[in-house]
Amino acid sequence: MPIFLVEVEEHGKTSAAKILARAINCLNPHDGEPCNECEICKEILLGSLTDVVEMDAASNNSVEDIRGIREEVNFLPTRARYRVYIIDEVHMLSIGAFNALLKTLEEPPEHVKFILATTEPQKLPATILSRCQRFDFKRISNTDIIKRLKVICEQSNINITDEALKTIAILSEGAMRDGISILERCVGEHEGVINENYVRDLVGMPKTAQIYSIVRNIIESNVDEVINITNDIINQGKDIDNFLWEIIKYIKDILVYKSSKSLDLYNDEEKKQIDELVNNVSKQKLLDLIYTLSEAANTIKWSSQKAVMFQAILISACIEKVVNFEIKTAETNDEQKSDTKLENKKIAKQQPKKEVKQVAKEKSFDYWNNVIDKIKQSGKMGIYVNLIGSVAKEANDMVLEVELANKNSFAKDVLEAYENKSEIEKIVSIEAGKTMSVKFVSKEDKKKANLKEGSIENIINELDIPINIIDK
Repeated sequence: MPIFLVEVEEHGKTSAAKILARAINCLNPHDGEPCNECEICKEILLGSLTDVVEMDAASNNSVEDIRGIREEVNFLPTRARYRVYIIDEVHMLSIGAFNALLKTLEEPPEHVKFILATTEPQKLPATILSRCQRFDFKRISNTDIIKRLKVICEQSNINITDEALKTIAILSEGAMRDGISILERCVGEHEGVINENYVRDLVGMPKTAQIYSIVRNIIESNVDEVINITNDIINQGKDIDNFLWEIIKYIKDILVYKSSKSLDLYNDEEKKQIDELVNNVSKQKLLDLIYTLSEAANTIKWSSQKAVMFQAILISACIEKVVNFEIKTAETNDEQKSDTKLENKKIAKQQPKKEVKQVAKEKSFDYWNNVIDKIKQSGKMGIYVNLIGSVAKEANDMVLEVELANKNSFAKDVLEAYENKSEIEKIVSIEAGKTMSVKFVSKEDKKKANLKEGSIENIINELDIPINIIDK
């Protein structure tokens, strides 16, 4: 029966497959383990033994590739006891390739062994799974990784602190190979004692103090300080995608600490800082921040204006309560405007009417709040935060004029970026039921335009007489 190796992440399935291939072909096995000294083991280690075939299904996933294997299995091995086929990333095979492989797996020749390896077993057909012995690989504990790294350091005369080893083990996330790779980088680029701070700098981890500062100010809704810190981050040329994910991981660690009082990657001083944050924030608030920033992180990596989006995202996270209040206020104002219009119509009916023909009055856009809500739900927080408090009117059947709440040009510059404007126009067109373009104006722009051209509404107000306006 074929062997089926499954792992959640990269934790050694291919290496284990090669060890198994040596074990079943070794000339001098010890308690089932390969000796790694006989000629067969050495040839397998060198990759020169033709009886052990490794195939990457990610790039060789066609029916023809599997048919080639079906033709080869009929031949006896040249030197080893068994001909072994290691198919890595087997879930990448096409349906036709799976069907072709199934015929061989149903009745494999005695001299052939198949080892299938994957990270996504759910993508394999049940007919394949039912014919395999399954072995699931799990993460190696940090304790075991540290023990192994200590042995390597002792044998190689590497001077490293226990805190640095602990940091490497946590960063390796259960993969011994990754832990050894980080250790090799530390040794190759450093002289003297390897400490925790050096490991952090080597892998590009932001300073915990900076992450703590920005998260604390987000929790405390300190917008000005968040702007100052983000300006420093941008000016330092930090990798914005990486920095945002570090913020998300830090918030996740706060949530874990709030629930279990357990943290691995932090020293006593950093745990003290986290302990202070825990007392000032709820679990729900932390969850909301994780979801919001995670969605934003997936969006920002495709943006051509990462710095602007990064700053807008963190500001929006900081002023979430203000955002909700402003949207509610805007809805209330719309309702009040609607009531006022109805009242004016009643008055106009009771008094003599004076018609003003061919007067172009801008039509109110009733569902602008729906547009804003859909932008928020889609995770486009950089767009959403700059549309807060805005109002919209149809200038004509093809153009929607959006008046922004911000007096400065920052919001207008962000929204007029090609990808942002396209996203807004797409949602607006869906809501309007017709193709619409969007024109952004600030309050200053609107004021200047009214002064220059003269506003019909202002003229009507100055007349102070009931006038029925007929739309044309």
